[in-house]
Order: sequence, then C-alpha cells, then structure tokens
Amino acid sequence: MSLQPNFGNYSKSFITDVPADLTTETALFLKQTIPRFPLEAIYIYSFKEGKMIYADGWEEVLGVKDSDISMLKIVVMTAPDYAPFVNELNDKALMFIHKKRPELNKYSFLIEQKKVHKNGTEIPIVARVGVHECENDTVVSIIGRFQVNYNIRFGKVMRYAAFGPEKNEFEEELNKTLFYKNAISNKEKDALALIAKGYSLKEVADMLNISQSAVEKRIIPLYKRFDVKSMPHLVSFAYENHILP
Repeated sequence: MSLQPNFGNYSKSFITDVPADLTTETALFLKQTIPRFPLEAIYIYSFKEGKMIYADGWEEVLGVKDSDISMLKIVVMTAPDYAPFVNELNDKALMFIHKKRPELNKYSFLIEQKKVHKNGTEIPIVARVGVHECENDTVVSIIGRFQVNYNIRFGKVMRYAAFGPEKNEFEEELNKTLFYKNAISNKEKDALALIAKGYSLKEVADMLNISQSAVEKRIIPLYKRFDVKSMPHLVSFAYENHILP
C-alpha cells in the first residue's frame, strides 16, 4: 500500500502498515476496559512499538476486520476530497503533541471528514484523536475514536477543533501552519456564530470573555481565507457551506 502524495511529511516517519495482534494480553485488556459506542471504531497506535496495539469496531464502520486495521490503512481510507486537509491537520497536530510538555494526556483534536468504506461508499465521520499514554512528558501512544454521524452537513469548509490545557496555543499553531484554506476551527466558528446573530465585535468579546482584538484575530483572517469582502458576505458564506446551522 503506497502513501498518498499529500501525506504529512512529519507523520510519514511514524505511520506503519502493521496491524494489532488482538490476541495479546494488552489487546484483550483494552477490549475489556475501553467502551465502544454503536457505529464507532477505535484504535490505539504505539509510537514506541511502531504499530497498532488495539483496534475495535472497524468492520461495522468501514467493512475492514479489526485484525487488518493499520494506521496506514486508516489514512488511505480518507475520501479524496478530504485527504489533503486531514493529512495536513494530523501532521501539524502530531508535531504539537510530540513536543515535550506537561499534561500531554489531556490533549486531543477533532476532525469532521469522510472515510471510504470497503464497499466504496463514503461514510461521514467525526474523528477524535488524543494522547493515550505518555512517559516523562513524552507521547507513547495515541487513541482514535471514529464515530459515524449521518447528521453532518458537509460544505466546502472543513471543520476541526483542538482540546487541552494549552488549547489556544494548540489551535493557533494549527491555524498558523495549516495550508488548506477552506477550514475553520471551533473557536473561529463560535465567534462567527455570535456575529451572525447580530452582536458587535465588542459584545462578542464580552460574551466570550476575551479581548476585542482576540475576536478580530478569529474573524478577520476568514475574509481572505474564504474570499469574502464584507461581514454580511462572510455570514452568508457560512450558512451556505453549513458552517453555521
């Protein structure tokens, strides 16, 4: 299986095509202790071992046996329209969490995307990837939870979010380095939603308990990113592309 051309350069060195051995004591323990919801697939990937150490639910979600799931297979099953964005975001997120820092196990990021089922159909997925285990403030393994969500309304704009003790730094790092122009973070979307309701920048700042300049930093870049000329145009664009409900 070959890497897609847009596969992240940083992530490439970590991702392997080695599936989990689900008969190991570790895998059996994880099966008993990690709950899984209907239409959800889970993986745990070990950077230390360079392979999957656990997989569950993938046949139900994407038609692939748990014993055949590798990190590389998950990557290449991303629908073509979403692969550049997903691969780049994964790349930048991994760069961030691989920097030695405290409370690493509290960091995660979320991406709305589509994966291609074994039968060829595209499945709407909300994927959340976080740190599963760390040692000495260094990531050892990550956990991914991929939930099928048929209520997602996809438009031209990709949606993502970052979580963790230094959430703002994490999200700003993704915003700064992300090449894919048609993307929006939860933080940007929250500010835009309030503006769409008619609140001024100052009122939005008060409601979010941040400065007006912080609100401007979330909103002004969207003009160039989405090629709009005014606030009404930006709000209209957001509704047309299902950024706002």
